[in-house]
Amino acid sequence: MTTNLKITLIIAAGMAAVIAAIVLFGRPEGSATKPVVDTASGQPVPAEYLVRADSHKLSTAADDKVTLVEFLDFECESCGAAFPHMERIRAEYDGKINFVVRYFPLPGHRNGDLAARVAEAAGKQDKFEAMYAKLFQTQSQWGEASESKEEFFLDLAKQIDLDMAAFQKDLKAPETAERVKKDQGDGFALGIQGTPTVFFNGALLDGEPSYENLKAKIDAALAS
Repeated sequence: MTTNLKITLIIAAGMAAVIAAIVLFGRPEGSATKPVVDTASGQPVPAEYLVRADSHKLSTAADDKVTLVEFLDFECESCGAAFPHMERIRAEYDGKINFVVRYFPLPGHRNGDLAARVAEAAGKQDKFEAMYAKLFQTQSQWGEASESKEEFFLDLAKQIDLDMAAFQKDLKAPETAERVKKDQGDGFALGIQGTPTVFFNGALLDGEPSYENLKAKIDAALAS
Protein backbone atom coordinates (compact mmCIF):
# COMPACT_ATOMS: atom_id res chain seq x y z
CA MET A 1 0.00 0.00 0.00
CA THR A 2 1.43 3.41 -0.96
CA THR A 3 1.89 6.22 1.56
CA ASN A 4 -0.65 8.39 -0.27
CA LEU A 5 -3.23 5.58 -0.24
CA LYS A 6 -2.66 5.06 3.48
CA ILE A 7 -3.21 8.77 4.13
CA THR A 8 -6.36 8.76 1.97
CA LEU A 9 -7.79 5.79 3.88
CA ILE A 10 -6.95 7.34 7.27
CA ILE A 11 -8.54 10.65 6.28
CA ALA A 12 -11.66 8.90 4.96
CA ALA A 13 -12.02 6.93 8.18
CA GLY A 14 -11.46 10.06 10.21
CA MET A 15 -14.11 12.00 8.30
CA ALA A 16 -16.65 9.23 8.88
CA ALA A 17 -15.90 9.21 12.59
CA VAL A 18 -16.19 12.98 12.80
CA ILE A 19 -19.56 13.07 11.07
CA ALA A 20 -20.85 10.37 13.43
CA ALA A 21 -19.50 12.26 16.44
CA ILE A 22 -21.15 15.49 15.37
CA VAL A 23 -24.46 13.70 14.94
CA LEU A 24 -24.16 12.11 18.39
CA PHE A 25 -22.67 14.97 20.38
CA GLY A 26 -23.44 18.09 18.39
CA ARG A 27 -21.18 21.08 17.82
CA PRO A 28 -19.32 22.77 20.66
CA GLU A 29 -21.33 25.36 22.53
CA GLY A 30 -21.16 28.78 20.90
CA SER A 31 -20.12 27.52 17.45
CA ALA A 32 -21.93 28.38 14.26
CA THR A 33 -24.92 26.09 13.64
CA LYS A 34 -24.36 25.99 9.90
CA PRO A 35 -21.74 27.17 7.41
CA VAL A 36 -21.85 30.83 6.41
CA VAL A 37 -19.14 30.58 3.76
CA ASP A 38 -19.24 28.48 0.59
CA THR A 39 -16.02 26.51 0.23
CA ALA A 40 -17.31 23.99 -2.34
CA SER A 41 -16.94 26.40 -5.26
CA GLY A 42 -13.15 26.25 -5.08
CA GLN A 43 -12.98 30.04 -4.84
CA PRO A 44 -11.05 31.88 -2.10
CA VAL A 45 -13.05 32.48 1.06
CA PRO A 46 -13.03 35.72 3.09
CA ALA A 47 -9.55 36.06 4.58
CA GLU A 48 -10.80 36.84 8.08
CA TYR A 49 -12.08 33.27 8.49
CA LEU A 50 -8.64 31.84 7.73
CA VAL A 51 -6.07 34.06 9.41
CA ARG A 52 -6.68 36.16 12.48
CA ALA A 53 -4.28 38.61 14.10
CA ASP A 54 -3.48 36.03 16.79
CA SER A 55 -3.25 32.99 14.50
CA HIS A 56 -0.12 30.87 14.88
CA LYS A 57 2.22 31.25 11.89
CA LEU A 58 4.87 28.55 11.73
CA SER A 59 6.38 29.78 8.46
CA THR A 60 6.31 33.21 6.83
CA ALA A 61 7.13 34.61 3.41
CA ALA A 62 7.73 38.23 2.50
CA ASP A 63 5.94 38.02 -0.84
CA ASP A 64 2.80 36.20 0.42
CA LYS A 65 2.56 34.27 -2.85
CA VAL A 66 1.65 31.06 -1.03
CA THR A 67 -0.36 30.71 2.16
CA LEU A 68 -1.36 27.36 3.66
CA VAL A 69 -3.87 27.29 6.50
CA GLU A 70 -4.50 24.01 8.32
CA PHE A 71 -7.41 23.43 10.68
CA LEU A 72 -6.25 20.53 12.84
CA ASP A 73 -6.94 18.36 15.85
CA PHE A 74 -3.83 17.16 17.67
CA GLU A 75 -5.59 13.89 18.54
CA CYS A 76 -6.69 13.21 14.95
CA GLU A 77 -4.80 10.31 13.33
CA SER A 78 -5.23 11.88 9.90
CA CYS A 79 -3.54 15.05 11.16
CA GLY A 80 -0.78 12.91 12.60
CA ALA A 81 -0.33 11.24 9.22
CA ALA A 82 -0.19 14.63 7.48
CA PHE A 83 2.25 16.13 10.01
CA PRO A 84 5.45 14.73 8.39
CA HIS A 85 4.33 16.04 5.00
CA MET A 86 3.68 19.49 6.42
CA GLU A 87 7.08 19.49 8.15
CA ARG A 88 8.82 18.43 4.94
CA ILE A 89 7.06 21.20 3.02
CA ARG A 90 7.95 23.77 5.69
CA ALA A 91 11.61 22.76 5.59
CA GLU A 92 11.84 22.72 1.80
CA TYR A 93 10.05 26.04 1.35
CA ASP A 94 11.44 27.86 4.36
CA GLY A 95 11.00 31.60 3.84
CA LYS A 96 8.91 31.03 0.71
CA ILE A 97 5.48 30.17 2.12
CA ASN A 98 3.17 31.17 4.93
CA PHE A 99 1.94 28.25 7.03
CA VAL A 100 -0.80 28.97 9.55
CA VAL A 101 -2.22 26.56 12.13
CA ARG A 102 -5.79 26.80 13.45
CA TYR A 103 -7.37 24.72 16.21
CA PHE A 104 -10.30 22.45 15.39
CA PRO A 105 -10.57 19.79 18.12
CA LEU A 106 -13.22 17.23 17.25
CA PRO A 107 -16.10 16.34 19.62
CA GLY A 108 -15.34 12.62 19.64
CA HIS A 109 -11.81 13.03 21.00
CA ARG A 110 -11.39 12.95 24.77
CA ASN A 111 -8.16 14.98 24.81
CA GLY A 112 -8.39 16.99 21.59
CA ASP A 113 -9.58 20.20 23.22
CA LEU A 114 -7.13 19.78 26.11
CA ALA A 115 -4.24 19.31 23.67
CA ALA A 116 -5.22 22.50 21.86
CA ARG A 117 -5.23 24.38 25.17
CA VAL A 118 -1.84 22.86 25.99
CA ALA A 119 -0.42 24.21 22.73
CA GLU A 120 -2.01 27.61 23.31
CA ALA A 121 -0.65 27.80 26.86
CA ALA A 122 2.82 26.89 25.56
CA GLY A 123 2.44 29.68 23.03
CA LYS A 124 2.14 32.16 25.89
CA GLN A 125 5.82 31.41 26.50
CA ASP A 126 6.72 31.49 22.78
CA LYS A 127 6.90 27.69 22.68
CA PHE A 128 3.88 26.97 20.49
CA GLU A 129 5.94 25.43 17.70
CA ALA A 130 7.85 23.17 20.10
CA MET A 131 4.62 21.93 21.70
CA TYR A 132 2.93 21.55 18.30
CA ALA A 133 5.71 19.18 17.28
CA LYS A 134 5.73 17.31 20.60
CA LEU A 135 1.99 16.67 20.50
CA PHE A 136 2.18 15.07 17.06
CA GLN A 137 5.41 13.20 17.73
CA THR A 138 3.88 11.59 20.83
CA GLN A 139 0.33 11.21 19.52
CA SER A 140 0.50 7.39 19.60
CA GLN A 141 1.21 7.58 23.35
CA TRP A 142 -1.83 9.65 24.32
CA GLY A 143 -4.29 9.70 21.43
CA GLU A 144 -7.60 7.84 21.61
CA ALA A 145 -7.39 7.57 25.41
CA SER A 146 -10.64 7.51 27.37
CA GLU A 147 -9.10 9.31 30.36
CA SER A 148 -7.59 12.76 30.67
CA LYS A 149 -3.93 12.91 29.62
CA GLU A 150 -3.22 16.15 31.45
CA GLU A 151 -0.35 14.62 33.43
CA PHE A 152 1.24 13.42 30.20
CA PHE A 153 0.95 16.92 28.74
CA LEU A 154 2.47 18.44 31.87
CA ASP A 155 5.48 16.20 31.29
CA LEU A 156 5.73 17.47 27.71
CA ALA A 157 5.71 21.02 29.06
CA LYS A 158 8.65 20.16 31.31
CA GLN A 159 10.51 18.64 28.36
CA ILE A 160 10.39 21.93 26.46
CA ASP A 161 11.46 23.89 29.56
CA LEU A 162 8.29 25.83 30.23
CA ASP A 163 7.73 27.80 33.42
CA MET A 164 5.39 25.23 34.91
CA ALA A 165 3.52 27.54 37.28
CA ALA A 166 2.76 29.96 34.46
CA PHE A 167 1.92 27.11 32.07
CA GLN A 168 -0.61 25.52 34.43
CA LYS A 169 -2.20 28.89 35.12
CA ASP A 170 -2.53 29.62 31.40
CA LEU A 171 -3.83 26.10 30.72
CA LYS A 172 -6.74 26.66 33.12
CA ALA A 173 -7.40 30.28 32.12
CA PRO A 174 -10.82 30.95 30.52
CA GLU A 175 -9.21 33.04 27.79
CA THR A 176 -7.19 30.01 26.65
CA ALA A 177 -10.36 27.97 26.18
CA GLU A 178 -11.99 30.92 24.41
CA ARG A 179 -9.03 31.20 22.05
CA VAL A 180 -9.55 27.57 20.98
CA LYS A 181 -13.31 28.10 20.59
CA LYS A 182 -12.69 31.12 18.39
CA ASP A 183 -10.73 28.99 15.92
CA GLN A 184 -13.46 26.36 16.06
CA GLY A 185 -16.04 29.02 15.30
CA ASP A 186 -14.21 30.03 12.13
CA GLY A 187 -13.95 26.37 11.18
CA PHE A 188 -17.67 25.77 11.58
CA ALA A 189 -18.43 28.98 9.66
CA LEU A 190 -16.39 27.46 6.82
CA GLY A 191 -18.36 24.23 7.02
CA ILE A 192 -15.43 22.16 8.23
CA GLN A 193 -16.46 18.72 9.48
CA GLY A 194 -13.15 16.89 9.73
CA THR A 195 -9.44 17.34 10.04
CA PRO A 196 -7.03 18.05 8.59
CA THR A 197 -8.75 20.65 6.45
CA VAL A 198 -6.26 22.71 4.46
CA PHE A 199 -6.77 25.92 2.54
CA PHE A 200 -4.34 26.88 -0.21
CA ASN A 201 -4.24 30.58 -1.05
CA GLY A 202 -7.68 31.06 0.43
CA ALA A 203 -9.42 28.15 -1.30
CA LEU A 204 -10.12 24.66 0.01
CA LEU A 205 -7.22 22.42 -1.01
CA ASP A 206 -8.02 20.26 -4.02
CA GLY A 207 -6.96 16.75 -3.07
CA GLU A 208 -5.24 15.32 -0.02
CA PRO A 209 -2.53 17.19 1.93
CA SER A 210 0.25 14.93 0.71
CA TYR A 211 3.77 16.18 0.08
CA GLU A 212 3.42 15.60 -3.66
CA ASN A 213 0.13 17.47 -3.97
CA LEU A 214 1.29 20.41 -1.86
CA LYS A 215 4.63 20.63 -3.65
CA ALA A 216 3.00 20.71 -7.11
CA LYS A 217 0.63 23.50 -6.09
CA ILE A 218 3.33 25.51 -4.34
CA ASP A 219 5.76 25.23 -7.25
CA ALA A 220 3.06 26.39 -9.68
CA ALA A 221 2.11 29.35 -7.50
CA LEU A 222 5.71 30.44 -6.92
CA ALA A 223 6.43 30.22 -10.65
CA SER A 224 3.48 32.42 -11.62
